[in-house]
Amino acid sequence: MGNILSIVTFIPALAALILAVFLRGDDEAAQRNAKWVAMVATTVTFLVSLGIYTQFDPADTGFQFVEEHEWLLGLKYKMGVDGISVLFVLLTTFIMPLTILASWQVTDRVKEYMIAFLLLETLMVGVFMALDLVLFYLFFEGQLIPMFLIIGIWGGKNRIYASFKFFLYTFLGSVLMLVALIGMFADAGTTDIPTLMRHQFASDSFGLLGIHIVGGMQTLLFLAFFASFAVKLPMWPVHTWLPDAHVQAPTAGSVVLAAILLKMGGYGFLRFSLPMFPVGSDVLAPLVLWMSAIAVVYTSLVALVQEDMKKLIAYSSVAHMGFVTLGIFSANQQGLDGAIFQMLSHGFISAALFLCVGVIYDRMHTREIDAYGGLAIRMPAYALVFMFFTLGNIGLPGTSGFIGEFLTMMGAFQVNTWVTFVACSGVIFSAAYALWLYRRIVFGDLIKGSLKTIADMSGREKAVFAPLVAMTLLLGVYPSLVTDIIGPSTSALASQFDNALAAAKAATQHASN
Repeated sequence: MGNILSIVTFIPALAALILAVFLRGDDEAAQRNAKWVAMVATTVTFLVSLGIYTQFDPADTGFQFVEEHEWLLGLKYKMGVDGISVLFVLLTTFIMPLTILASWQVTDRVKEYMIAFLLLETLMVGVFMALDLVLFYLFFEGQLIPMFLIIGIWGGKNRIYASFKFFLYTFLGSVLMLVALIGMFADAGTTDIPTLMRHQFASDSFGLLGIHIVGGMQTLLFLAFFASFAVKLPMWPVHTWLPDAHVQAPTAGSVVLAAILLKMGGYGFLRFSLPMFPVGSDVLAPLVLWMSAIAVVYTSLVALVQEDMKKLIAYSSVAHMGFVTLGIFSANQQGLDGAIFQMLSHGFISAALFLCVGVIYDRMHTREIDAYGGLAIRMPAYALVFMFFTLGNIGLPGTSGFIGEFLTMMGAFQVNTWVTFVACSGVIFSAAYALWLYRRIVFGDLIKGSLKTIADMSGREKAVFAPLVAMTLLLGVYPSLVTDIIGPSTSALASQFDNALAAAKAATQHASN
């Protein structure tokens, strides 16, 4: 199938167009039709995307299924996937049908709600497939609009504040990336990502406004891209938009935000920072590693004092993303493998945890931890599922959470033992806040009258959790399902990074002689 990437990317957008043009009214029948169109479209997208996985050759470290067409003003529409991006495409298409199924009880502006999520899927998939800088930037920035609307229209009481904070933080971070993009085009004469990955940007140190810039142009370009990806991930201390966005977003919005959107920051570091700016990455790696370790500890401690379930899980996400940047900027194969594995694992586990919050929020309309207690008595199935993902979140061996954290710390230990030691303490803190949350919600006596008639999970809710349980277990006991795919590409990236650094150091030494 020659255009399989474009087909996977634009099926949801086509479904959104069908809904916008042909669906009229807002009665019960129209709402049901909108949900079914979205459900069918996202399911078909996932099934077609499996064709990418089955035909993908892990031994080929280059880009596969490449599609290239002339676009406008000399720009190119170029798509492709490699071992680093292919599993993020599958994660996106896997999560979206579950998101639609979890939204089955939505009754407010259902058609517009489904259109927003369908357009969001197209834009998210496009980010992981784009092989042209301009195309990447359009997809990367475009997905802000539907998520801004999802939070702002269907969110909680402070949704307007949260949606604008989300938009402004992520958009302003990307302005510097746009400036860097223009600079890269001026220097390399192309916006083709594979070509830019081979291009050697200047790494000669120079002075700028009285400041000595080690690593030269590479360091400046790295910082510009870092501003965007650090906010998107998000890294400490530019993470403050995330808890507000999660708390105010509807359940499905939180699921997509945690499972997919955050991963774009980590993907950006892997696709741009390490291969294109190796000297800049090496110069600033110690700073990034310490920021990552601080993020793991600090946000874990902040999570311990939260009274809102969603906010606690949001801070947990920031802590887990700290392990991701720890692995990426270790710049060795164990670290890179661990970072990608951690992002995929977090996609399943964090999505499930936000869905767990949504299950009881739909019944009680509060996320306050103190409003619950003793749910195991009335909701045994829910208690079991919540326990499983709580243990996955703290990295219990046998779940996917353990593999990602273990690999990232293996990679980081080879680079900086003190950073790894500090980050390791975050594992203990994560067990503290996660088990504390679980105990207060599920265990104890059922003393609150409002909970004495609460119903356990429905068949639809169990159907949403079943695939997430399966993937968390499968990757926990059979991690080579992921590492066999990403291994050759991460090995090639680590080797390319080391070779580029060696060449830059040799050139600097030759110039000094």
